Amino acid sequence: MRWAAAGAALGMGLAVSMLGAPVAAAEEVPDIPGAISVWQVPDRVGPAQITHHDAARYARQHPGSVPPGVNEFTCTPTGEHPRPVVLVHGTDSNAYSDWASLGPRLAGAGYCVFALNYGGEPGGDNYGTEDMTVSAGQLAQFVAAVRDATAAAEVDIVGYSQGATVARYFVNRLGGAAVVDQWVGLASPTYGGTLFGLVSVLEQTPGGMEWATAVLPPDLVSPALEQQAQGSPFLDDLNGGADTDAGTRYTTIGSRVDEVIQPATNIALRDGSATNLMIGDLCPLNQSGHFRMPYDEYSLQLVMGVLDPARAVSPPPCTAVPAGTGVLEMILTENF
Repeated sequence: MRWAAAGAALGMGLAVSMLGAPVAAAEEVPDIPGAISVWQVPDRVGPAQITHHDAARYARQHPGSVPPGVNEFTCTPTGEHPRPVVLVHGTDSNAYSDWASLGPRLAGAGYCVFALNYGGEPGGDNYGTEDMTVSAGQLAQFVAAVRDATAAAEVDIVGYSQGATVARYFVNRLGGAAVVDQWVGLASPTYGGTLFGLVSVLEQTPGGMEWATAVLPPDLVSPALEQQAQGSPFLDDLNGGADTDAGTRYTTIGSRVDEVIQPATNIALRDGSATNLMIGDLCPLNQSGHFRMPYDEYSLQLVMGVLDPARAVSPPPCTAVPAGTGVLEMILTENF
């Protein structure tokens, strides 16, 4: 959230234990021995929200929260929506903060909806900050739990920001393509961000990244943030050869005025089989950026349409949203 201002056997064991006692799932789950990361299945139901900053504020005041209709492990998929939807939050964030609008909407439309908190520093107060390879393993464990609970052969995944890349690592590198039908990346840092050119300057300056790590607040230079920088070894590995897997359908939804991912062309997948959507191209009046997108009505309608084209609102209503809307509110919420 503050980008701008794996062991399968162990995973299955943890998944089974979680399903046995879902009410206690909001306790943190230590990961593989030696991994500095924890994850959580939040279960404390909070209200739906219509703005990102209100959701972030509520999440800070009520740790372990989950949007209504999400993480109901007794949910049975229907013929209309046979695949559960797994939502994967962004950097320095959590399942409630990023999904308190889309989660209830999907549940209300008849989907079984699930969301985890991944990549947390032990003893910390937020998630999505630790090594993304480990985070992808945590997601793999969670998806196994969801499939066991719902008896679903496959799931669909919607990832926001870092969550899109964590989910794509699971799909492309950890065998997830066998169980994920659709991957949707909302404001996905597919080829990384440059933070308005700052990352490029630091990388080209001898000792630049080491200096930034030493002097900047830890939440601004977390392992996950370094891995999301354009040209990072993590992204080079993930995108090497092909940035998609033939077993899964891929869609990105981005903004040309994204405050985090520059250049905006880094959002798109470069395999011809992928679908890349830009909200400003489809609705020029809408200049929503990175922080607003998971609460932007037009963006959410696009997500719903990708998940279920037969019931899509096409085209979604196009209304004016000025560039920068919601950024100041998010900065204030995150820092005060």
